[in-house]
Amino acid sequence: MARRALGAATLAVVQAVDALPEAGWLVACSGGADSLALAWAAHHVAGRRGTPVRALVVDHGLQPGSDVLAAAVVERLAAFGLAAEVAGVTVRDAGEGVEAAARRARYAALEASARPGECVLLGHTLDDQAETVLLGLARGSGVLSLAGMAPDRGPHRRPLLGLGREVTAAACAELGLQPWADPMNHDRRFARVRVREVVLPVLERELGPGVRDALARTARQNRDAAHVLGLVAEATEPALRDDCAHLATLAPALRRLTLRAWLTGVGASDVSAGHVSAVERLVTDWHGQRGVDVAGGRVSRGQGRLMWTPHPR
Repeated sequence: MARRALGAATLAVVQAVDALPEAGWLVACSGGADSLALAWAAHHVAGRRGTPVRALVVDHGLQPGSDVLAAAVVERLAAFGLAAEVAGVTVRDAGEGVEAAARRARYAALEASARPGECVLLGHTLDDQAETVLLGLARGSGVLSLAGMAPDRGPHRRPLLGLGREVTAAACAELGLQPWADPMNHDRRFARVRVREVVLPVLERELGPGVRDALARTARQNRDAAHVLGLVAEATEPALRDDCAHLATLAPALRRLTLRAWLTGVGASDVSAGHVSAVERLVTDWHGQRGVDVAGGRVSRGQGRLMWTPHPR
């Protein structure tokens, strides 16, 4: 399809993908409107550039018939020429909740499937970014959580963070693509769904339109601040980040930043300010307590050092 023939929404998605540097791409595609529009655009742009692109459909096995649904997404992608395969994963909740466990399993599958030099394209949108910021605010996780999702980090690229879900839905309609509607995206047992369907609409109604964009701007500003803070925390020698005697000498703000960096580095997920404060008490208020549970594992103290024990998977 020639560029001039693209509809307005499709063109916006294509332009967002076209802004990425040249590389081989592995597109994560669930079959929803966001990832389906991304997959079509990646195939379109890569075809024009002459660069390789393929897709991976992760089957989390959380719903009956999920393997059939995953195979149908592969067929949908093949219909417009994009090669794809299914990766089945086992979601094991290690205390972080089903959503986080599924995300961990999904990212592991994508990273295992990515070839050397290949970038993994993710279909997160402006709406996802706004939801992430609100969830971080609710957890009290500090500036690092309020930084939201980075447009690029490691092999991951999120070219659609500047576009709303209405754009990807419209692009699918223009292209005649039929997205799959995941029922879990409307299950209000999950906090993100409640933010999407209840909290954000209330904020938009009561505070006026533009809340979603303002939250995304907040994420960008906090990413800049988080980068600077991260550089400060990284100045602490890695060998000293779990040394209680050294940690006790640091200024409280620097100590908490260092502890957060250490927790993230050892494998903790969704680290909140409460988690950091609880671990900090192992350093500054030690009286033999048994340890602290965080998402993904447990932190204890022994022989003057912090020790990480991951939860069984």
